[in-house]
Amino acid sequence: MIDWLIDHLALIMFVSMFVVIFCGYPVAFVMGGMAMLFAVLGWLGDVFPLAGMSNILLRMWGGVATDPILVSIPMFIFMGSILERSGSAKDMLSATEILLKRMPGGSLIALPQMLEAGYHKHLAIGTVASAGTLGILIPPAIMLVVMAEMLNTSAGTLFAAATMPGLLLSGLYLIYIVCVAIIKPSHAPKLPAHFGPQSSAEFWATMLKGLLPMTFLMVVVLGSIFAGWATATESAGVGVLGAFLLAAINGKLNWTMANDAIRSACRANAMVFLIFLGATGFSYVFRTLGGDDLMIQTLANFGIDTKWEILVFLMILVFLLGFPFEWIEICLIVLPVFAPVLLKLDFSDHLGDKAYLMPWFGTLVAVNLQTSFMTPPFGATLFYMKGTVPPGVSMSDVYKGMYPFVALQILGLLLCIAFPEIVLWLPRVTGML
Repeated sequence: MIDWLIDHLALIMFVSMFVVIFCGYPVAFVMGGMAMLFAVLGWLGDVFPLAGMSNILLRMWGGVATDPILVSIPMFIFMGSILERSGSAKDMLSATEILLKRMPGGSLIALPQMLEAGYHKHLAIGTVASAGTLGILIPPAIMLVVMAEMLNTSAGTLFAAATMPGLLLSGLYLIYIVCVAIIKPSHAPKLPAHFGPQSSAEFWATMLKGLLPMTFLMVVVLGSIFAGWATATESAGVGVLGAFLLAAINGKLNWTMANDAIRSACRANAMVFLIFLGATGFSYVFRTLGGDDLMIQTLANFGIDTKWEILVFLMILVFLLGFPFEWIEICLIVLPVFAPVLLKLDFSDHLGDKAYLMPWFGTLVAVNLQTSFMTPPFGATLFYMKGTVPPGVSMSDVYKGMYPFVALQILGLLLCIAFPEIVLWLPRVTGML
């Protein structure tokens, strides 16, 4: 019995982590604590060297604190915080609403305004929820930077790989919303003709103020990465500078705004990097205990041994983990454990080259997370929405609003699996693959 426990320490470690997390303890502390506990147990069982204890800290420092890719995360978070407080994001939404006012379903993507405008509550809820979750996929999403680090690929490559799937999902949403608006006009009424600017001069002034600055900033940030002129870290720095310039143009740049933006960004970064440190220690101990081979053996024992069976298993696992966990927790739990397993499989006949595997797989996980966050009964987005909807909207309404968009997300995921060129075309064109 003792020998069996020692041989399966990695599996016990993986299962124990989930048990403790479900008890409500913070993920960062659970993963870091499990790393230390099972390192000691492995040492007692003579399967983990005592010197490896010091390697845990070295891995945390070298793998997180000094990683140049992860430096971009604080700056992207800071950029978003500045744009939110400077009013630039609000100006862009207002300009977009005016631009689309003649189009069915073109109202502002904000739930109270959509409901007041006469939108059907199920359509309004599903639209806001799906658009919100899309933000973790469309570059320069923080999630993609995290995944790039976990998959040992460049953030720029993953940005390029996720762009077309993000546009695919956006297109599927738009087609559905327009179809509903045409078939059932009462569900998505047009904005009145008197809404917004009434002259060409006012219209173009609104467009220049709302769309041009933010569009230019996004083109500079993403274009510099895709063109190979800058790394993700360098482009994030440019993005922060651009956000400050937009704040100055809007007359919102002052010490109070900057102080609030810094505080908000620091809180978010502290949470993200604390989880990083715990996950780094966990993955090091897990792999040292032979977790990679043990996972393959365990899956084979359950009859999951072909490459497609393993990929389907991972997609289902990510989908289910999306119910109770945040995206960063899923990435830091699943990717370090299963990415080495997937690397041992050969998808070159489907992808054309083994080097394309990690960008493709990472994008599939990112698209999958859109679905898991919105799926009843436990998807995290459901509870975010219930906390913000007006009193007349029930949890049942929230559920019903999600179903069509979840179906569209599953369709998008299946298309990305069946047609990998959706993911790989842009990285190839930009020379990132």
